[in-house]
Amino acid sequence: MRIVVTTTGTAEDADRLADGVVGERLAACVQIVGPVRSVYRWDGAIQHDQEWQCWIKTAADRVDALTEWIKAHHPYDVPEVVVLPVLGGNADYVSWVAAQTRPS
Repeated sequence: MRIVVTTTGTAEDADRLADGVVGERLAACVQIVGPVRSVYRWDGAIQHDQEWQCWIKTAADRVDALTEWIKAHHPYDVPEVVVLPVLGGNADYVSWVAAQTRPS
């Protein structure tokens, strides 16, 4: 199991992204957190923006397809896609994530 984190500029974009990845069975669950404040350098200047974080639960073997889907559907030119390993947890939940990310 993996957790993939990305951010969006609006709650509506986060909802659309979550609906898309769950609908395509690339993710079992997406938790949307926000707003959060992000500080970063872009186009040579320091930016301060409000964003929404999406914590996406997926199977390890679905990360590449999920990443490509995010890149194709995300409104940002270079969307954040950070993959975190899950080292343990409730085995029933991990199994549920795996089952939800299989094509039906």
